Amino acid sequence: MPATRLRVAVVQFAPKLGQVQANIAKARELCKGLKPRSLDLLCFPEMIFSGYLFPDTAAITPYLEHPNTGPTSIFCSELARRLECFVAAGYPEKLESHEHAPPLGGDSSSFRQPRIAANSAVMYGPTGERIGGYRKTNLFKLDLPWAVPGTGFTTMTLPHPLGLTTLAICNDLNVQEPAVWETLEGGPYELAQHCIRSGTRLLILLNAWLHPDEDGEESDTGADSRTMPRNNRDTDEMEPSWEVMNYWAARLHPLWATVESAAKKKDKKLGEHKAPDELLVVICNRFGDECGNAFAGSSVLMSLRKGTGRPRVLHMMGQREEGVGVWTTKMGVQ
Repeated sequence: MPATRLRVAVVQFAPKLGQVQANIAKARELCKGLKPRSLDLLCFPEMIFSGYLFPDTAAITPYLEHPNTGPTSIFCSELARRLECFVAAGYPEKLESHEHAPPLGGDSSSFRQPRIAANSAVMYGPTGERIGGYRKTNLFKLDLPWAVPGTGFTTMTLPHPLGLTTLAICNDLNVQEPAVWETLEGGPYELAQHCIRSGTRLLILLNAWLHPDEDGEESDTGADSRTMPRNNRDTDEMEPSWEVMNYWAARLHPLWATVESAAKKKDKKLGEHKAPDELLVVICNRFGDECGNAFAGSSVLMSLRKGTGRPRVLHMMGQREEGVGVWTTKMGVQ
């Protein structure tokens, strides 16, 4: 199959909670060596400039951003224009009053405040124009006190070489309650199935994924998800967390399952796109500590090829590696 070149960069660092301008300055410093037209796509993690661990609506309110004029959007637009590439980043979105939701209720005071925000992502294009946005659909427990869930996954048609691109956020990768992930074969795999149905060629995940030792955005499951070597936090922190990357790959199992397994799951419906033979996955995660919780880093670029029975790691960063990973890979032409 003919192939084209895809040039991707992920920015990984440890933002300071609530220090938006300082975090933007850090990102700008890390990206200053990038040259115009040297990339097709540049990614920043989930809520990268505000930080992530806000206990309730009152705590996060000062950091909520308007989707077109907030500091994340302004920074991404300027950077996209300078580099002449697509730029995606996560941020806490301030919702319009008609989009607010009532408190969830419960014993904790955190759940007695109205939910007035969304955990969102935005993408800007090579001329600095806003391409689109996305709101996290499968909220993590730390989002619940203040965030309203999105209405479902979405896929964008972007110019060559990106093509059909799905933009998702962290816990979107996990099983959606009340479903339970019991076996690797059985699923459910909501995000992976969306990618198959939509014909996604490139999946972008913007994460603030906690280290497994911190009870991060990882389901407690009996599923046998061992697809790559494992390690723990005692290893060299400049090495990636294979345990985390293993889990991410396992939650995308239908995209690399054996031919026999894939055949059992085949349920293409009228009007759906033909699933590509290969899907590239960019996972951009942060590291650092907030409120005693550690994030896992380990940003990665994977190739998931239908029927191979194993995911392939193309490039990766360490658990606490600061910098910009600039990666080039071949992408099949559809």
